[in-house]
Amino acid sequence: MIMAQVSMTVRMDAGVKAAFDSLCQQFGMSANAAMNIFANAVVKTKSIPFKITAYQPEDQVLKDFYDFRREVAASDRPELTMEEINEEIRLAREEREAKRRASQ
Repeated sequence: MIMAQVSMTVRMDAGVKAAFDSLCQQFGMSANAAMNIFANAVVKTKSIPFKITAYQPEDQVLKDFYDFRREVAASDRPELTMEEINEEIRLAREEREAKRRASQ
């Protein structure tokens, strides 16, 4: 289901914005896509439900993943469905492709 899109302005320190943009690029998404994923997850879980990092040693990533899975299993927070995750990825890819075409 496609819903109406609206714009939102966020004010932040220029250095934080530059660092955020750089990290989002490392994650393979735009800052806009990251903010959409964040907002959807916060609304769905009514909490800050995840941790994103640019790099962690693989053993720490697995530990964090299993810790998070245990936390979710023990809580009453709903998980994102595969359809919701796939839709966020699809929108991020469309946005990235549109930006690529616009820069050509």
